[in-house]
Amino acid sequence: MGKNKAAIGAGNKMKSVKQDKSSRDVTEIILESISDGVFTVDHHWRIMSFNRAAEEITGISRKEAVGRHCWDVFRSNMCEGDCALRRTMEGGKSLVNTSTYVVNSKKEKIPIIASTSLLRDEKGNVLGGVEIFRDLSLVEELRKELDSRFQMGDMISRSQGMQKIFRILPQVAESDSTVLIQGETGTGKELLARAVHEFSFRKDKPFVAINCGALPDTLLESELFGYKAGAFTNAVKDKPGHFAAAEGGTLFLDEIGDISPAFQVRLLRVLEDRKYKPLGGIEEVSANVRIIAAANKDLAAMVKEDKFRQDLFYRINVVGLTLPPLRERKEDIPMLIENTVSRINRLRDRAVNGVDHETLAVLIAHDYPGNIRELENIIEHAFVLCGNGIIQPSHLPGNLAPSTSVSNVNEADKKSDDSLKDAEKRAIMDALKRNDYNRLAAARELGIHKSTLFRKIKKLEIILPEIDGRSSRTQS
Repeated sequence: MGKNKAAIGAGNKMKSVKQDKSSRDVTEIILESISDGVFTVDHHWRIMSFNRAAEEITGISRKEAVGRHCWDVFRSNMCEGDCALRRTMEGGKSLVNTSTYVVNSKKEKIPIIASTSLLRDEKGNVLGGVEIFRDLSLVEELRKELDSRFQMGDMISRSQGMQKIFRILPQVAESDSTVLIQGETGTGKELLARAVHEFSFRKDKPFVAINCGALPDTLLESELFGYKAGAFTNAVKDKPGHFAAAEGGTLFLDEIGDISPAFQVRLLRVLEDRKYKPLGGIEEVSANVRIIAAANKDLAAMVKEDKFRQDLFYRINVVGLTLPPLRERKEDIPMLIENTVSRINRLRDRAVNGVDHETLAVLIAHDYPGNIRELENIIEHAFVLCGNGIIQPSHLPGNLAPSTSVSNVNEADKKSDDSLKDAEKRAIMDALKRNDYNRLAAARELGIHKSTLFRKIKKLEIILPEIDGRSSRTQS
C-alpha cells in the first residue's frame, strides 16, 4: 500500500513537471510569435531573455544580447536618464506606453513605445524586470504623411485661416510678384517668406533677410545697397549690399513699417526701376531680386495717418498675406508643442516626451502676446527644468505656472477642452463642406475611419443636411 502511494506521488510529481515544462514551452512559443519585442533583466541589469521580435527590431541576435547590460544593447535615449525599466524596478510600479527610441545595429534611431513591469516567479519573488516594446517606424511614417497635409515649408497649422494661406501659397510663389506679409510679432512672417521663396523658381538662389526697423537710415542704406571705397571714413574697399547678395533670389525686408519717410522714397524708386546706386557710387546697378516685405503694423492704417507712403504701400502690396495671431488659432497649439519638443530633442539629444494634460490646459488658456515665438520660448524654458520625461506645470515660467488652487486648474482644463472641441468641430465642418458633405470623403481627408467621424459628429452635435455628397451626385 505504501509503495502504491509512493508510486502515485512520484507519478503526480512527474506529471506536474511535465505540465510546468509544457506551460513554459507554450509561453516561449507565444513570446517568439508576437510582433512586440520582449526582454527580461536580472537585478544587475543583465539581459536574461531576448525574443525574436527584439532581435528583428534591434538587429542584434539573442546570442549577442543575453548576458550583456541592457543599455549596451539598446542604447536608448532613456538609458542615460529617465529609464522606464529602472523606475519600475525601483518603485515597483508598472509603466505603460512610454515613448522613446532605440539605436539598432545599423546605428539608426528606431521610434518605439515601451511598457515595463516587474518579473516575478510563481511564488511572487521579484527576479528582475521585463520590458515590452513596439516598433513605431511605420506609425511614425504614416503620422508624418498625415501631418504633411497641415504643413507648408517649416510652418504647420490646422486652422482655417492658415489653411487658406497654404492653399494659395504655391500660386503666390510662382507669380514672382512682390508680397506683403502682415501679422503680429512672432507669428512667423519670415517662415512664410522663406516658404514663398522655396516654392518659387528662385529657390536655388539666395534668400537674404534684413530687419529694417533695427537700423537707422544711413546704416540701412549701406546694408541694402552696399558702398564704394571712400564713400565714408573707414570705407577702404567696396562692399556689396543685401541687394547684391540676393541677386537672382529673394530679399526679405522685415518690419518695413519702421523705415523713415525719407528712406521710403529711396526704396520706392528702387522697387519701381529695379536699379540702385551703392553709397558713394556713380553708376546704377540692376537688381534681379524678388521683394517680400513684412510688417507687424497695419500699413493701411498708417497710410491714412500719413505715416507711410501710399505709393510705396501699393508697390509692395501686390499680393497681401495676413498671418493670424496664435490666440485665434489655438487648435494649432498641441501640434506646435509637439513640433517644438521634437526639434529641441533633436538639437540637444534629449528625451522629453511632451506635455501632460494639465500643462496643455495652461498653455491653451494663455493668450500669447508674443505668439508662436513666445510658445517656443516657453517650451525651451520647460526643457531646462524638465530634464527628461513629461513637461509639467511646475516646469513652466513663473507667469504661467498655475496656482495650487483647484479652481484655477479646473478653469484651465475647461478652457482647454472647449478650445480643442471648437477646433475639432471647425476642422470636421470644413472637411465636410469641401467634400459636399460626403462623410466618407471627409473622413478620408481627415485621416480617420468613417465610423470615427460619425461618432465625432454625434458627440460634437454637428448638424448636417439630410442628403450627403454621394446622394446629391446620384440625383444629379
